[in-house]
Amino acid sequence: MSVDDAKPVEHEDEEHITEEEREEAATLTRLKSRIVYEIIRQEGRAELSRPQSSIWWSGIAAGLAISMSLVMEAYLRKSLPDTDWRPLVENFGYAAGFLLVMLSRLQLFTENTVTAVLPTLADPCRRTILGTTRLWGTVFLANMAGTLIAAIFWTYSGAMSQDVSAIALELSLHVAHWGPSETFVRALPAGFLIAALVWMMPSSEGSEFWVILFFTYLIALGEFAHVVVGSAELFMVALAGEQGIFKLIGVNLLPALFGNIIGGAGLFAILAWGQVHEEMEEQD
Repeated sequence: MSVDDAKPVEHEDEEHITEEEREEAATLTRLKSRIVYEIIRQEGRAELSRPQSSIWWSGIAAGLAISMSLVMEAYLRKSLPDTDWRPLVENFGYAAGFLLVMLSRLQLFTENTVTAVLPTLADPCRRTILGTTRLWGTVFLANMAGTLIAAIFWTYSGAMSQDVSAIALELSLHVAHWGPSETFVRALPAGFLIAALVWMMPSSEGSEFWVILFFTYLIALGEFAHVVVGSAELFMVALAGEQGIFKLIGVNLLPALFGNIIGGAGLFAILAWGQVHEEMEEQD
């Protein structure tokens, strides 16, 4: 074999790549985090400019849909034997509501903690701060309205058998028995994981189902507190007469809300912004 024949193949490939293409490839590799950041920031800007009525109805639909997490868990617990491995399978049911909400692109409060915060961090002016406050408030109240309607339906409609209803109440009481500090601490990783999930979605094209399934399963497995799913559980507890609604709001709902906000917006969104903002300024 001659020396020319032994010429590495990659050198031949490089001859067909222009200098401009090399620079573009290097830029895309180097800017990967910045591209993800910009995609989410643009999504956040779009959300901030949406009509409030559209956000409201989408938020109610999300609240209704997220209740399927509790329902699916209850059905799985009823169908599985009482063994040590049952929670490993049962907790997959928790992902049902999130899959329904996120793949349907409905308005879920904990998603907005990162999508709405990034435009505000990039341009912290009165307009973006008020827009983020309006978006958060509308989505949260709409989610609560949706989960309340869902809780009323599942409690009084008879759509679930008495056995499954009893299991759903049992699951809900487990959450209601947490104290405020425990709920708050459990809400921090839940907020962080949902924000991380939102960050990963742009680079997970074609694998969104599995990404959502894995991370929401992790939330269930760790018994972390998610304010929207938790509200459906707390409303069921109140409707069953087990505890007062105002006590549940003060002891469980509000600590979960603050924990999710700090975990999602205070930790993940700021860290995500921090890793790229200097590069974005250099590019500008």
